[in-house]
Amino acid sequence: MQADDRAEVDRLNDLLLRVARQRDRQAFVTLFHHFAPRLKSFLLRAGMEAGAAEETIQDVMVTVWQRAETFDPRLAAAGTWIFAIARNRRIDRLRRDRRPTFDPNDPALVPDEADGSMDTMLAEEQTAALHRAIRSLPPEQADLLKMAYFEDKAHSAIAEERRLPLGTVKSRLRLALARLRKAMAGDDPAGETL
Repeated sequence: MQADDRAEVDRLNDLLLRVARQRDRQAFVTLFHHFAPRLKSFLLRAGMEAGAAEETIQDVMVTVWQRAETFDPRLAAAGTWIFAIARNRRIDRLRRDRRPTFDPNDPALVPDEADGSMDTMLAEEQTAALHRAIRSLPPEQADLLKMAYFEDKAHSAIAEERRLPLGTVKSRLRLALARLRKAMAGDDPAGETL
């Protein structure tokens, strides 16, 4: 790496560290002006529309402001760290955009008329048992379970939103599912918590 390039990397790292340690708004503004056009080019080259790219840039830079304290210049340069956030946001947006839209008139979503049959009663009992089992979970497991399966959030998005390590989110979800399986099988749902 040339001396000029090294100096620029050091300058950007220093700006990000000032944001992390001192919540320096001017340092953040400088970072924003430096990275916003570069992020836009990156996102447009990746096939994102201009409006979506602008929204993603705003989201990335808000994350930079909020999570600056997690930046470690020994692990990566400021540019690498910020572009990794942008790449992840682009992937999250692609996943969200590819999700099918909900059609309430879809025949598959319209419940059958209740006929009082044994199947209907069993389904209602299973639904009630599932709700009881979810209520029996420790709050931290139930919360993550609802986010993952009822709100359809990615594990990484849950980890970021709850400010938990990704491994913790996955462990709690695995434990919650194991407890639900036991409860639904009629076993004692008490078990380990994380």
